[in-house]
Amino acid sequence: MPQTWSAVGYAANARFVADLGAPVLDLLAPQAGERILDLGCGDGALTEKIAARGARVVGVDISEELLAAATQRGLDVRNMDACHLDFTAEFDAVFSNAALHWMKQPLEAIKNVRKALKPNGRFVGEFGGHGNIAAIYTALFAVFTAHGIDLAQHFPFFPTPAEYRELLESQGFRVDTIQLIPRPTPLPTGMAGWLETFARGHFDLLPPEKRGIVFEETIRLLRPSLCDSQGQWTADYVRLRFAARLLA
Repeated sequence: MPQTWSAVGYAANARFVADLGAPVLDLLAPQAGERILDLGCGDGALTEKIAARGARVVGVDISEELLAAATQRGLDVRNMDACHLDFTAEFDAVFSNAALHWMKQPLEAIKNVRKALKPNGRFVGEFGGHGNIAAIYTALFAVFTAHGIDLAQHFPFFPTPAEYRELLESQGFRVDTIQLIPRPTPLPTGMAGWLETFARGHFDLLPPEKRGIVFEETIRLLRPSLCDSQGQWTADYVRLRFAARLLA
């Protein structure tokens, strides 16, 4: 199931994704003159920050709407998915934030990252790890199952550090650091904004007349665990952050 993104909705409901990406950007430590690929660049908010440090950046994504927003920032961006990258030994580093969990063929993505990197190139990223948004997906599974839809095949890729390390090492990477980071994340527009932004593809599986009903049932099921007494929603995020280097 492809993800569908709205640039306006993403900016309104999910700006925290880029705002909380500073630590992984610091882990990348881009240097002036380096050529860096931003894999799953979205609207280019972090791509722009990499470029501001003097690197020459190319961003790739599969959302035309998000790419249009990135282009408005003056960035070099292209429509490519991780399994069909058209680069060979071009980059000093590949960076990815909050995108790898949407890529349902993780080994193929890593193979293409390896191909795109120069010898000794860096692969640095952060994405959803094991246990990420567990409460949210438990609620989605329960409500969708009650309405006759099994979401199992649409579940994102949320690996443990050991699972992702094994994939990286199988493709000739040396893993310098990899860890799970629990990060409860306040949602500026509540659970409704989160579902509208990150679960649109799931709701598109439903007949139009059921979408509003399932949407409200999901929010009602999540309210006791993720919404406080003042109405502030917090998502149960767990991030997997890693840095690896391609062995020459």
